[in-house]
Amino acid sequence: MSPNVAEFFGTMILVLLGNGVCANVNLNKTLGNDSGWIVITTGWGLAVAFAVYLVNAHSGAHLNPAVTIGMAVIGKFAWADVVGYVAAQMLGAIAGATLVWLTYLPHWKETADPGSIRGSFCNTPAIPHTLSNLITEIIGTFVLVLGVLAILTPENLVPNTGFDKGLAPALVGLMVWSIGLSLGGPTGYAINPARDLGPRIAHAILPIAGKGDSDWNYSWIPVVGPVGGGIIGALFYQMVWSAS
Repeated sequence: MSPNVAEFFGTMILVLLGNGVCANVNLNKTLGNDSGWIVITTGWGLAVAFAVYLVNAHSGAHLNPAVTIGMAVIGKFAWADVVGYVAAQMLGAIAGATLVWLTYLPHWKETADPGSIRGSFCNTPAIPHTLSNLITEIIGTFVLVLGVLAILTPENLVPNTGFDKGLAPALVGLMVWSIGLSLGGPTGYAINPARDLGPRIAHAILPIAGKGDSDWNYSWIPVVGPVGGGIIGALFYQMVWSAS
């Protein structure tokens, strides 16, 4: 499997399971309706872990343009491969969101609130405030990229045990769960441009009854914030940990 194909399928599974838990909680007449934030954050953490396990051996399982760009900035990923990875991630996210739509097909028309429908695809802030929403996404993605690089630090890996291949994906999922529990309340913690923009595009083009608008006025924040936070996190890791 080529790295770009792996990034497509990995991101597709990430969004299918991650947005799937959002739909399960948000939509009417599902068995998980209104089961709460703990269920959403747990579902996303498990989605990340499984998706990373699925394609890590083929592409390094970035599954996130903020991770790809952040790693390229510090020389841990080739700039020549960035466009291919990001395109694959975006297309995978659109495909994953489409699968969520198909999975919950009878439930969209049973849900009267357009915000609940949109929230099954992309993020909406709890309190709309451009600067604070942007800062929240920067901080969350800073922690994500810093954590990914820390988990993969050679000193944290146990030689000849397969620690990095066996446990690192689970630790990344656990970290995403922690970010969601601690930092996800203000914006829904996109921390991934593909995770928000891809499903937002799917929301805009799919024939979903009563879906309302796709809130394009907000859509740049889950893109700019995570990219900025990912770059800052990668540079901070390089400056502090690589220099120590």
